[in-house]
Amino acid sequence: MISAPQQKESAGWALASLSLATLLSSLGTSIASVGLPSLMQTFGASFQAVQWVVLAYLLAITTLIVSAGRLADMFGRRPLLLGGIALFTAASVLCGLSPTLWLLIAARAVQGLGAALMMALTLAFVAETVSKDRTGSAMGLLGAMSAIGTTLGPSLGGLLIAGLGWRAIFLVNVPLGLLTFALAWRALPARGNGGQAARGKFDATGTALLALTLGAYAMAMTLGRGSFGALNIGLLTAAGIGVILFAIAQARVKTPLVQLASFRDLQLGASLVMSLIVATVMMATLAVAPFYLSRGLGLDAAMVGLVLSTGPLVSTLSALLAGRLADRFGAHRMMVAGLLSLAMGTFLLSLAMTKLGIASYVVPITVACFGYALFQTSNNAAVMGGVGAGERGVVSGLLNLSRNLGLITGASLMGAIFAVASGQGAADTAILSPAAAAQGMQTTFEAATGMVLAALVLAVLSTRFASRIPSTLASQ
Repeated sequence: MISAPQQKESAGWALASLSLATLLSSLGTSIASVGLPSLMQTFGASFQAVQWVVLAYLLAITTLIVSAGRLADMFGRRPLLLGGIALFTAASVLCGLSPTLWLLIAARAVQGLGAALMMALTLAFVAETVSKDRTGSAMGLLGAMSAIGTTLGPSLGGLLIAGLGWRAIFLVNVPLGLLTFALAWRALPARGNGGQAARGKFDATGTALLALTLGAYAMAMTLGRGSFGALNIGLLTAAGIGVILFAIAQARVKTPLVQLASFRDLQLGASLVMSLIVATVMMATLAVAPFYLSRGLGLDAAMVGLVLSTGPLVSTLSALLAGRLADRFGAHRMMVAGLLSLAMGTFLLSLAMTKLGIASYVVPITVACFGYALFQTSNNAAVMGGVGAGERGVVSGLLNLSRNLGLITGASLMGAIFAVASGQGAADTAILSPAAAAQGMQTTFEAATGMVLAALVLAVLSTRFASRIPSTLASQ
């Protein structure tokens, strides 16, 4: 019989492997962006062409993450997570050795598939590796690792490109991937193959429809850099039709990819919507803040980068504290507290008081990112803590999907609001006056504050019903 100290040590190693997997997937997202100028020069390609190095990775994750979770529920989370780590690592080798741009883009799509498996399954594994009273702390650690990967990517990528060339930004994942695989192989529990879901058939039709639908939506939101044309409208229409066809297909099969009845659970539905809203709002700090800092405050490029790092740094440091707060005071209460802090931060950002200088951004973003970390950790803990074993993979995938869709939506929506409010082309910072940049910042974050308040209403309602209505998923 395994003693309590041995169980605790085993859980610690398992959590370490999940943390490294989270770091890998987030690093893969952020590190490639800094290499785009080098790729343009190396392959003699346009920006529109090399941006697919980033988009291919994000689209693969977005379109496949729910299917990855369902496969894990059916065939076992451990082999699928190990397969995802191995696939990500092998694809990193192919990325680093690619002789042409299009082979690099294809390898990035494969790398995105590996990342989708890792992102979908790290959250799902938490319930099997730590006790329920430590779920919040575990979610906080994973959130911190995700933030570290996002923060570390640009700076690490810049150093690697300067010293070793662009191929190094992909090959650096190889030793880290091998370490993660070895640790996961040793530490992750073999139990938990999904229960009832494991005996069903994989919903190939639903998977294809969902992938096509999400792909159409993601491309509608990313092509054109925020300017909607006929192609964007056509893709968005196709995505809407795809949602209807997907719902019909799910209602007709015995073992659907997504149990539509699950969305009758108020807590799950509200959590997914809140996650999408919050991610949309947070994307504004990346899509809009650089214009305010450079044109509104007149900062140079180096100082803009330094100030922008404040948000990810606060999120990283706050995530661990957020996990402890969620364990001590309850995930639902801390979810509401996080949204209150986020709303306060976005409201202060909407004031955009340029006369205060850098403090007009740093102070509000600190408040906002603390709230974001608290919400994200508590929301994940609340959802995953009430999910049955046979649904953990797909629900984890849905949580990650809602966040990714929010980021994609935010890049387009918040950029469009800023462009309209500033009265000029947001992409052309050379003609953006300080006053116009401040006006755009104010309007964008006024809209963001309204969105956060809507999420706060959902959080309060779901918290009130949490003690009255048992989770649909938990009873399955």
